[in-house]
Amino acid sequence: MTTATPRTLAEELRTRSDDGLAGLLRARPDLLNPVPGDLTQLATRAGTRASVVRAVERLDAFALQTAEALAVAPDPCPYPTLAALMAGDAGDAAVAAALPGAVAELRAQALVWGPDDRLRLVRTARELLTPSPARPSPTGLGPTVAEATAGTSPGRLQELLAAAGLPGTHDPVSAVAALTDLFSDRARMAALLDAAPAEAVAVLDRLLWGPPYGAVTDRPAAHLTWLLDRGLLLPAGARNVVLPREAALHLRAGRAHHAPEPTPPDLAPAATARDPQLVDNTAAGQAFTALATIEELLKEWDLGGPPVLRAGGLSVRDLKRTATALDTTEQLAAFWLELAYAAGLIASDGEADERYAATPAAEEWLQLPDPERWSILVTAWLPATRAPGVVGTADTKGRALAALGPHLDRSPAPEVRHRVLSLLATLPPGSSVPEPALLARLRWERPLRAAAPAAQPPASAPAPASPDAPTGPAPVDDLRSRLAQWTLTEAELLGVTGRGALAAHGRALIGAAPDAPMAGTEEPSRPLTPAEAATAAGRAAVLLAPLLPEPLDHVLLQADLTAVAPGPLQRPLAEALGTLADIESKGGATVYRFTPGSVRRALDAGRSAAELQEFLTAHSRTPVPQPLAYLIDDVARRHGQLRVGAATAYVRCDDDALLSEILADRRAAALRLRRLAPTVLAAQSAPDQLLDGLRAMGFAPAAESAAGDVLIARADAYRTPPRTAPTPVPDGPPPPDTTLLTAAVRAIRAGDLAATAERKPSPGPRPATPSTPADTSPRTPGALPRTTSAETLATMQAAVLTSSPVWIGYVNADGAASQRVIAPVRVEGGFVTAYDHTSDEVRTYPLHRITGVAELADDAV
Repeated sequence: MTTATPRTLAEELRTRSDDGLAGLLRARPDLLNPVPGDLTQLATRAGTRASVVRAVERLDAFALQTAEALAVAPDPCPYPTLAALMAGDAGDAAVAAALPGAVAELRAQALVWGPDDRLRLVRTARELLTPSPARPSPTGLGPTVAEATAGTSPGRLQELLAAAGLPGTHDPVSAVAALTDLFSDRARMAALLDAAPAEAVAVLDRLLWGPPYGAVTDRPAAHLTWLLDRGLLLPAGARNVVLPREAALHLRAGRAHHAPEPTPPDLAPAATARDPQLVDNTAAGQAFTALATIEELLKEWDLGGPPVLRAGGLSVRDLKRTATALDTTEQLAAFWLELAYAAGLIASDGEADERYAATPAAEEWLQLPDPERWSILVTAWLPATRAPGVVGTADTKGRALAALGPHLDRSPAPEVRHRVLSLLATLPPGSSVPEPALLARLRWERPLRAAAPAAQPPASAPAPASPDAPTGPAPVDDLRSRLAQWTLTEAELLGVTGRGALAAHGRALIGAAPDAPMAGTEEPSRPLTPAEAATAAGRAAVLLAPLLPEPLDHVLLQADLTAVAPGPLQRPLAEALGTLADIESKGGATVYRFTPGSVRRALDAGRSAAELQEFLTAHSRTPVPQPLAYLIDDVARRHGQLRVGAATAYVRCDDDALLSEILADRRAAALRLRRLAPTVLAAQSAPDQLLDGLRAMGFAPAAESAAGDVLIARADAYRTPPRTAPTPVPDGPPPPDTTLLTAAVRAIRAGDLAATAERKPSPGPRPATPSTPADTSPRTPGALPRTTSAETLATMQAAVLTSSPVWIGYVNADGAASQRVIAPVRVEGGFVTAYDHTSDEVRTYPLHRITGVAELADDAV
């Protein structure tokens, strides 16, 4: 039975409600893998270093400051002492109001246990947060007087007492206690410092907020000698000294931290309000541009993309080519590539000469309506752990990270991405905040702890050092801040935000109301489950649909051999026009230019001149200009006069004068042509090389088959085999759902009942029988019971008759031993059927797997 005051963390966990245990497991899901057998195992696992480090890293700034204060406080620490360390002698209303919540958070995560008059930080957390020379505390405090004087001789301690005006003592322990009492007494300490030289006070001020260590020479100055003689500076090595913790707390007016942060930075004062409709329209325009960019990427790789590097990924040269094709920078090209990869639209083909290409899913994606295509992209982007922003940086071995390559996963990315959007959703619609304000809020929610110890300057007096507090401004290049910056950029590119503000469809994407600020800003919201994300993406697509421009079915032909598309074109029209003309410029309106080469490309694709004229007439709001009609007719008249086939290759033409002109042209020397007949030339080049060479000379040859028919030059699209999108690399175990939490709590409770239930006293050692030796082994409390088969059977049968629960030891088929509390219902055929309190179900156990049985005390269950 538990006592009124818990003596261990396990005992305190037994006093918690099921909701309290579920909250602990929800906050620290690593404790569930595997499910602990009882509360003692849960407490042990909650105190392991890996689990504690993960829990501490997820604390907000004030909860972390509270834990750091407990690490420098006495153990156990009364709540008033903790409050004094956090608020100081003068008090702080904001700190006093927020401190109970911080303590409750630490207690809920099993980092702190015990009643308010005996608060205890778990041992592993204390080891992580306690100051040491190798690992300075973010508080900037040093060791206590007792710790700093551990190796000091008794005589030296008496000298310190005498210099400080204290009476001598009979032993070192009382001497240290007297010095500690002096430094902790505000009045006496103030009187001592009043007599200090001004230079000595200046030295203390420089060490006040840490680091508390400094260096001295063999012959310190007079003001340093004054401090050393009175123990205000204590030796910390051959030439190093340290400011004791008690003295520093007096100089700080009792505060453990220079700047407590009880409340998160408020985003509202820094917000800029804009017209929500303008934000939505801007975001929708960018969403359409994102779709067009991915389309352009798929078109660029339609016949097969660049090769895969041997180490994986895209080469720098191929990344530059892709960036040029997309008319963007290399960094943004890496983002579009990774986005298409995350959505399953591109992948490697897996062949011997491996290269990238579009997947079959890309064909399906291209046929979907624009809102659905956008929802697929953002649904893949939100949970993705691959970070395009690290492309081009060096890995741990100094090698550059390649786009689409390995080692791009950054596990915190989905959480940071969702939190950035959630913070934007807390603002009124149309409002944006500067990036520094958003980063400051994120740093408060997950402060970063610097791990590098401060260097000790080789000066003749302790040199000042900058505080190493985790709640101060974090470096700009820390991973969490960079992920947040990339999120803001990527959200703008995808049209989730517009002009820095979250659009209405962006709010729906994370499950927020599209026209109102999201409530609950204090607690970071969890990312959506896959089912919730799909539903939210569907709602976002519905909101985006009316904002996207309608595809047009016409262009405007101009006399300068150009066509202007005043908006997005319908897909069949865009594909046909892209074959007939070259894109000259993009933007709000796309400009196409007709050239002899582009018209020949359309003729090669199987179109006739009449069909091209008819196509342009049907889709132009202006008449077909005469220069364009002449261009089409002229190219069509010359197209196919020359026929190229495979001999190796030959050129055939009814006009022998034209063949003579080709033979006489110096540019044809590389083709190595010779006349076989008046209308036939043979070449020692491949047909495709011969076609390219003749076209470079200004002719318009056409390829023909063995039967003499013109071959239509329409290349087949290259696709990879079916591929699945990359799986995100999670940041630790996934958050458990309610069903798992309920089952886990029930199993832990039942296992704890089996482990702690009171047993009836053992009748004593078993005497020897003809078949078994005497049992003289000692009875260890909590050990698995050991009984003979006959005793097990008799006890089970008696329990069935009396409906009494029993405690058994059981070994399953895998050889794993466990202890259980069961209520036997039936015993027959070598099996016992019983209600298992551990699993909360009726089960059947083979008797030969039960190691022993013991009766429970009458009030155990």
